[in-house]
Amino acid sequence: MEPLILLVQGWWWAAPAAAGVGAASYMGLTTGRRRARRLELDAARHEESQAYRALVAARAQVRVAQADVLAARSRTTGMVPLEAKRALQTARNAEKSASYALRASRARVKASYSQYRASSTAEPLPIERLYAAQDAVNARWLSYETDVDKALAFPQLTDSRHPATVAFLHAQREAQWLRPTAGRRIAPEEYVRYRDAVAAMDAALAEAERQAGVPGTTPAPQGGVAGVLGSVADMIDAAIPVIEGLRSAVVLPRRFSAKPPDSAPR
Repeated sequence: MEPLILLVQGWWWAAPAAAGVGAASYMGLTTGRRRARRLELDAARHEESQAYRALVAARAQVRVAQADVLAARSRTTGMVPLEAKRALQTARNAEKSASYALRASRARVKASYSQYRASSTAEPLPIERLYAAQDAVNARWLSYETDVDKALAFPQLTDSRHPATVAFLHAQREAQWLRPTAGRRIAPEEYVRYRDAVAAMDAALAEAERQAGVPGTTPAPQGGVAGVLGSVADMIDAAIPVIEGLRSAVVLPRRFSAKPPDSAPR
């Protein structure tokens, strides 16, 4: 009995210490999981802060351009140089663009917050969705190398000398370089860079597929006069069936004749 009492007296602190370590480990895992699930929302808030800073800088640039215009007007007795006017207009356009970017970032924060509140623990994490998106783009591109029919039909997608394929390979390398290691903590700005790289990679492959003539790809819009004429022609082609249907549906009135019909009584 005495050895047991001595053992308890010497190691009584072990049980509370073990319980404390277990609780700390559980809290760390839970906090890390919650932080990983909130990563997209944190990234949206990071973009909002960056957009706000860009708007403040653009407004400051507008004030500088206005001061330059006033200084030029004082030196030239009322005549403002064209360069100063252009600089002021450019600064105002930049301020307007920054204001729109801030509005878009705030809307993205609201959407990310709603998505975060509606998500469950069974759904994949935001970084896992990005991993899956990048892997899907890589698999789509590899199909043009592993599938013999696709390789013969669209050899441009496997030609590393074609500009569109070169652009995709550069975007693919950039996305792979920015891909975070699984299992570690990811900063919001790191997530934003990786997300943009994956989106650029997907867009580059879509453009390469369009130039190669892959079925199902959307043709690029034409610019200038050709684009305007093409749009007008499409509108006319779409309006012709409607006009024909209206023409067949309209009932024209019969012409009035002063002569009475033969069946009328005399």
